[in-house]
Amino acid sequence: MIRRLVTVAVASLALEGVAHAQDADEARVMEILKTTPLIDGHNDLPWALRQQYGNDVYAVDMTKNLAASTKLHTDIARLRAGGVGGQFWSVYVPASLTPLEAVEETFEQIDTAKRIIAAYPDTFGLATTADEVDAVFRSGRFASLIGMEGGYSIDDSLALLREFYRAGARYMTLTHSKTTTWADSATDAPKWGGLSPFGEAVVKEMNRLGMMVDLSHVSEETMLDAMRVSDAPVIFSHSSARAVTDHPRNVPDQVLRMMPQDGGIVMINLAPGFVSERVRAWNGAKAGEEARLKTLNPGDPGAVEAAVTAWTAANPTPQATLADVVAHIQHVREVAGIDHVGLGADFDGIGSLPEGIGGVDAYPRILAALMAAGWTEADIRKIAGENLLRVMRAVETVAASKAGERPSMARLEPASSQN
Repeated sequence: MIRRLVTVAVASLALEGVAHAQDADEARVMEILKTTPLIDGHNDLPWALRQQYGNDVYAVDMTKNLAASTKLHTDIARLRAGGVGGQFWSVYVPASLTPLEAVEETFEQIDTAKRIIAAYPDTFGLATTADEVDAVFRSGRFASLIGMEGGYSIDDSLALLREFYRAGARYMTLTHSKTTTWADSATDAPKWGGLSPFGEAVVKEMNRLGMMVDLSHVSEETMLDAMRVSDAPVIFSHSSARAVTDHPRNVPDQVLRMMPQDGGIVMINLAPGFVSERVRAWNGAKAGEEARLKTLNPGDPGAVEAAVTAWTAANPTPQATLADVVAHIQHVREVAGIDHVGLGADFDGIGSLPEGIGGVDAYPRILAALMAAGWTEADIRKIAGENLLRVMRAVETVAASKAGERPSMARLEPASSQN
């Protein structure tokens, strides 16, 4: 009995010691983030507002912690608690839209992002360059940047690409879930073996403008083509490591090993199916079971739904963890190097989050876990924001070198001549 009591007491003291160490590391992280902006590469708050509140930025009070009262991952209170200094607001629209619908809705989403900034001018400031990020951060506000997600939004028009740049977009993800008329997606049947000739022209025009080429969501072949064509470093605004979780959306080691020469950055996504192999496998098993049930119950969606519910009850969803996230960050660091890793959580764009991560206030916990694993203050500054700012400046330098070039007049060839 005495031995058991002593064991319990020792275990309790050990846990208390771990908690104190975690608290101390989180406090150190917050001190670091007072002078180095933590810049997340991808947040879907504009889309969440569109889906849940009709794009009304005043429908909820963003100054309050909304964790208990809404499904949102993002609000001003939690941004401050998370030590965030800058945020790329994604202006995502679905790949299922027609190209003209995508153009219209993407401009609407840019308007939403700007209305968020305008609604809280003492809190947010629009930034379109690395220097502007620094200036907004020094003013005590959150630097707000705009990133497009899905090359279908330009409707095969470089003129529209230029207009999106003028509207403030500073990166474009070349595809989303579907292969486009000029680039292969990671999660759809390939059509071009990477980029088509027009896709290469898109990348070159992005270089000329100073718009970062974002390779999240694209196929491995598209990654390789874009890195070959681009004169500027590329980014992965919200991706993880395929060697850790074997999802086609993640970045393979072949590409990670190229990052030092390219100069780009891989910003780690928090989606459970991308960071946990257990969750990825479970998702695949559920999808397979649902397909089987649809075959067995044609024309009876109620039976399918009931059977899927029963299967899920018998096979509970596994939980991704903070340790899974750290494993991806560590792997990218080990293969690509400390200068090529960042954070791109995908908050408000994913339905669930790893255990212990509820929203944008989670960054100190993530970075404290890295410090506990031996990361130095200099390392934390790099992953938080220095790496991304370096990439932004490199992209801006390439654009400045092309200032004398004329805008590209490339056009997508008719479908009959592409085959």
